Amino acid sequence: MSTDTTNQARQCLECLRSEVNAAFSHLKALCSEEGRLSPKLLDEQQKVSYELAFCVAEIEASVAMLNYATETQTEADLCKSIAFTFCAETIRTVWQRLLNHAQELGLDNAHLLQLMGSAPLADFLRQHGSSSQLAKIGAALLDRGNVRLPTGLGEEKDLVRESFARFADDVVVPQAESIHRFDTDIPDSLIEAAAQMGCFGTCIPEQFGGLMPNDKHDSLGMLVVTEELSRGSLGAAGSLITRPEIAARALLHGGTDEQKQYFLPRLAAGEMLAAISITEPDYGSDVASLSLKASQTDSGWMLNGAKTWCTFAGKADVIVVIARTDTDRSKGHKGLSMFMVEKPRFAGHEFSHENPAGGRLVGRAIPTIGYRGMHSFDLSFEDYVVPNSALVGGTAGQGQGFYLTMAGLSGGRIQTAARASGVMQAALEKAVSYSNDRKVFGATVGEYQLTQVKLARMLAALTASRQFSYAVAKLMDSGGGQMEASLVKLFSCRAAEWVSREALQIHGGMGYAEETSVSRYFVDARVLSIFEGAEETLALKVIARDLIAKAA
Repeated sequence: MSTDTTNQARQCLECLRSEVNAAFSHLKALCSEEGRLSPKLLDEQQKVSYELAFCVAEIEASVAMLNYATETQTEADLCKSIAFTFCAETIRTVWQRLLNHAQELGLDNAHLLQLMGSAPLADFLRQHGSSSQLAKIGAALLDRGNVRLPTGLGEEKDLVRESFARFADDVVVPQAESIHRFDTDIPDSLIEAAAQMGCFGTCIPEQFGGLMPNDKHDSLGMLVVTEELSRGSLGAAGSLITRPEIAARALLHGGTDEQKQYFLPRLAAGEMLAAISITEPDYGSDVASLSLKASQTDSGWMLNGAKTWCTFAGKADVIVVIARTDTDRSKGHKGLSMFMVEKPRFAGHEFSHENPAGGRLVGRAIPTIGYRGMHSFDLSFEDYVVPNSALVGGTAGQGQGFYLTMAGLSGGRIQTAARASGVMQAALEKAVSYSNDRKVFGATVGEYQLTQVKLARMLAALTASRQFSYAVAKLMDSGGGQMEASLVKLFSCRAAEWVSREALQIHGGMGYAEETSVSRYFVDARVLSIFEGAEETLALKVIARDLIAKAA
């Protein structure tokens, strides 16, 4: 019966995927001039393109859930029930998005209405889309107390997870609230402990002192570690891996042998902390338009200009900087290069570094509502000189900055999806605990149907995010998955925002108090859809644009 139901779910998703593909084909016709996509015409279809990007992300997350439910052997019935209810919710959501914009998407309203009212969609929703089904899952979750489902990754990865779960509980969680509430630096003792655990080397090959095998990529290990650190604290631990992940991927993709030998072992050991400096005051996710200038000098390169939202810039020993080495702005992204800019560590919310080689670097932290501990800085480079050896890739790397950035950010995006899963895990754990303990109107919060439905949907969103990220990691490790990395970030970060909101809501007034962890999860989760590629940029400039171009 479960095989039949799984096939029915897949059939439903394919029905909707066909409609989504037809919509992309319609947009391609609308946005093409002389056989080529027009950026101007594409921008006139932003709203519907945005909705279609989410449709694709939700469908792919559902497929990942079905694959997981089919393959898992432990607690198979519960995993299948969660997968089927998640698919039912996706069917309703995607169908509603399409119906809302049917005319603009070139779809037939009557056909969409008929689709929802007939087999296979109507039959599947009747069996798996009811509130009572969700409440049953929520009640089972409250009874078992433990909100962790099988990962499906095998014993080795589960042992890694358990090890970092203990580290998060013992080292990160006791310090997380204080770091957030008082906006302090991440303590050196926490960073040193994380380095001893090997967390900085999860994306660096063993030959350079990391944990990743030399002969193959292993993004799954990085995701597992990231989830547990983020469960402890997004700002104080979960993002420690992000910057070395992006830097290492860029170096492995295009660095010289000397650069790999120098930087990668130090990054892996945590001896060298990294920051990534891409965003500029006038340019966020529009990497091709960056303007910070790098001018050739007798002794190297001179950097002039401003950067913003450079997380961990104060504590970092090296800042990965994207700068324009070609003064011809018409060349766009082809005029950008990447530099490894070394500097001393600075504590606190501001610093000023007089460079012995020449120039000055000034940094000031930007006050934020969440994601505290690492601090995100405005930076000002004033005639700041770096040696020729700082140019990633050497002479051959000149003009390659955009491509190196993209190589790094693809890993950063799946890593951000794992950060989202970690925050959701923490939020759901607190929500389940509170629902079992707190009484209102003579019953525990968890005895009410609405709470049970909320918890079931939260668990489904978390599981979908986790399994989707694992599926994408496997694709990336085999040489693909660039588009999917954007899709999983789009889905998971929005899900984390919603799950943390529901966890706060379940806590009522206490959820709004700073002394309660769920208030921190809520404000931390809000940043996930903004950094490592803003939601709108991913949806419009990466996902929708690519799928429109590929449409039949």
